[in-house]
Amino acid sequence: MKFFLDFESEVAELEARVSELRHLGDAKGSKILDEISNLEFKTKNLLKAKYSSLTPWQRVQVARHPERPH
Repeated sequence: MKFFLDFESEVAELEARVSELRHLGDAKGSKILDEISNLEFKTKNLLKAKYSSLTPWQRVQVARHPERPH
């Protein structure tokens, strides 16, 4: 399971939805694949927006992230 910081809660929700759709996507078809790609695009843009305007405390949180490479 992926660890998300406090300010990444919207991203966590989108990624949870994507994984849920991937699980359902095997049985349904191309409409779900379109929705998955749309959500992935939104997630990428949201991450870019969030990380382009971090507060000093959020930068500290990113630096101390438990999944950060050592």
